[in-house]
Amino acid sequence: MRWILTLALAFGLLTTSIVTAAADLHYRIVGEYSHDTHGFTEGLAICNGDLVESDGLYGHSQIVIRSLHTGHLLQHRALPADDFGEGVTCARDTLVQLTWRKGIAYLYDFALNPLGSFSYSGEGWGMAFDGHRLIVSDGSERLRFFRPGDFALLGSIEVHDADSPVTQLNELEWANGRIYANLWHDNRIAVIDPRSGKVTAWIDCARLLKRFTRGSGWNREDVLNGIAYDSGSGHFFVTGKRWPKLFEIVLDQPPSQPGAALPQ
Repeated sequence: MRWILTLALAFGLLTTSIVTAAADLHYRIVGEYSHDTHGFTEGLAICNGDLVESDGLYGHSQIVIRSLHTGHLLQHRALPADDFGEGVTCARDTLVQLTWRKGIAYLYDFALNPLGSFSYSGEGWGMAFDGHRLIVSDGSERLRFFRPGDFALLGSIEVHDADSPVTQLNELEWANGRIYANLWHDNRIAVIDPRSGKVTAWIDCARLLKRFTRGSGWNREDVLNGIAYDSGSGHFFVTGKRWPKLFEIVLDQPPSQPGAALPQ
């Protein structure tokens, strides 16, 4: 009798989780473009109409700017060999690039000339800018908010879906009043309310993997990672580490905007 009750309770909890968990958003693929298969994509952003990418791995980290639709290389800067590049975003007239464990964020102008740096505690994974604050992930369920002018910590939220924490938050993007987050080793993108940390929807990108052939050098670290939002078209551009394709997608029903980010 005890194991029957246990199974019934477990089934009940599972059913409740399914009912209350955020639903999937449907999307259409409207474009496919070539992507550098040497790029271990850690950060992706659209700035001034061009695609900005931060690539990782020691000895191979870089920040590059390419034409959005042609992939033509416009600007390039390699990082020191002891840096592991991570998330990147544009905060007004400045590009900001994280490093993984060095605790340094680099600042550039749009020609990739260095403008200085900031220090921060903990690991740097993904980053986005909501118009007032830099949003930074560190691989946990926590997202931290920093002031762009001096990298002062302004606060944080804990990301959750129903009652479960959502961990392994990686590359980030800001769009439609929401935070969009890749999850490491997961083919889904979480759509997050920036005030509560609640996941309001999921975008399942597994079918993108079926649209290209994985080469012989493919490994388990070549995961979905890279979200950029084009405010002009309302479309998202997504890719992965060493993927040969960059995909342009449009959500059939974008999440409703909960309100602009609060100035800090």
